[in-house]
Amino acid sequence: MRVGAFPARAEGLDSGGLKKARVGRLAASAWLTSPALAARQTAEALGLSPTVDEGLRDIDHGSWTGQTFEQVQAVDPVGLAAWLADPARGAPAGESLADLRARLGEWLQRQAQSAAPVAAITHPMVIRALIAEALEMPSAAALRIDIAPLSAVKLSFNHAWRLQAICPSDREFLSERGS
Repeated sequence: MRVGAFPARAEGLDSGGLKKARVGRLAASAWLTSPALAARQTAEALGLSPTVDEGLRDIDHGSWTGQTFEQVQAVDPVGLAAWLADPARGAPAGESLADLRARLGEWLQRQAQSAAPVAAITHPMVIRALIAEALEMPSAAALRIDIAPLSAVKLSFNHAWRLQAICPSDREFLSERGS
């Protein structure tokens, strides 16, 4: 996502995103992806055939889904101002950050119980929330984590989750065995 917006599930990659995704194929024992078109296109550009995992879907932006900030400002300036003041509360009729963290907490529990490491293609807000949930950070801290398009984040689990790396557009460490 290169513009301020509330992306729709059917929003695809732009030409720059496709070009970056095609740079190389990563090695991993299992691949998962969000059901969103852009995530599936990223996997395709990497030459992958991942399993779609609904748990990795982006935060639900409710009635603002598919709209730019400018479009929302034109129809709901008060709502947008409230969201900008506290984005953790979520968009109208959407998912709050607390809801997202609860959903991802269940996903992390499933991953912790699995012996097989996985790699996942998902969204910046999902990644922020996964890091915050895994490290038991306050939600306000999650909103301060920048996740650039095609960034790679490595989490590991050994009795507790640990953040091993955040690399913008660097896929090299994902070829190692890890989740």
